[in-house]
Amino acid sequence: MTRTASLIERGLLGVGIDKAHLLLPGLALTVLLALAATRLSGWIGVSLLGFSASPVSPVILAIALGMILRNAVRFPAVFEKGWDLSVRKVLRLGIILLGIRLSVFDVVRLGAVGIPIVMMGIAGAVLLTGYLARRLALPARLGTLIAVGTSICGVSAIVAAAPAIEAEEEEVCYAIAVITMFGLAATLLYPYLAYAIFRHNAVLSGLFLGTAIHETAQVAGAGMIYADAFASPAGLDVAMVAKMVRNVFMAAVIPLLAFLHARRQSSPSGRRGPGAARLFPLFIAGFVAMAVFRSIGDAEIGAGRDVLGLWGPEAWSGLQDLIKSGAAFLLVVALAGVGLKTRFASFKGLGLKPFLVGLGSAAAVGIVSFLTISLFGRWISV
Repeated sequence: MTRTASLIERGLLGVGIDKAHLLLPGLALTVLLALAATRLSGWIGVSLLGFSASPVSPVILAIALGMILRNAVRFPAVFEKGWDLSVRKVLRLGIILLGIRLSVFDVVRLGAVGIPIVMMGIAGAVLLTGYLARRLALPARLGTLIAVGTSICGVSAIVAAAPAIEAEEEEVCYAIAVITMFGLAATLLYPYLAYAIFRHNAVLSGLFLGTAIHETAQVAGAGMIYADAFASPAGLDVAMVAKMVRNVFMAAVIPLLAFLHARRQSSPSGRRGPGAARLFPLFIAGFVAMAVFRSIGDAEIGAGRDVLGLWGPEAWSGLQDLIKSGAAFLLVVALAGVGLKTRFASFKGLGLKPFLVGLGSAAAVGIVSFLTISLFGRWISV
């Protein structure tokens, strides 16, 4: 019994229950930074820039605040355990809850033509970013994080992929910075570019915005710009459906990355290969289970039944919103911990290479999106 309890304690907290009080100082600081970053994100995006929903992710603000604080203040060692809890356990819990955002019915809505367009965009971005990273001799894990962030769903994909490929905190910070910078530029420029290159076609423009911009919040921001500037709300609707379909593929891509990373780390000299938990991390299994739960619930509501006999349509929608909000906040807490564990000196050896890869990756995903939509988009309807 004691052994089982000890395993549970380490699995949930990372330490025994008798040492749980040591987690409080560091964990409290990450929560405070997460709250500050969330408020600051809303102020910048809504009050300052005038969006109805902020395209500025609280995650990057939490990382920035954490890094500034860590490099300006000398913290006692007691804070480290709470930061470790945020980076390891809180992050994984946030990723699991993130699965509630995904539903197979988003894929169905986009149709048989739209899904291959999304898949080709993801594959093209991953392959081209990997090529650029190798040519510029970028560390493999950092290149992978930039690739997955560009091709699927920005920060969410990066934080989900990081523990699966055993990425360092500095690599996560740099990848998020790169993705955020080019994603914000795309948010402001792509609505007008889409309107010009797709000849005012709202469906194709929305598909471009949903497949070429990284973050879900940034896609929403770009879609709103398009809808407001050109009086075309269909562009926003299509962009969000396409983005949700991209997000669904995270459930397949992240385990694949974990498998490829584990295979690279395996010795060819006959050592035992990695176990199942390494090839398909348990938190990814939880993420997939949450997405399945969402899909089953949507099917029950669509059939006119309560979900598990407990939640009607309004209650089911409210539960999803609650879990989404909880997942988002946990990820901000976790990434505040990443910022607090990062020193500026750790970036010195990386130079400008990650930003060159990020620029090339952003351009690649935009070009692949444009080409595939130009070839196949005429057959899509949403």
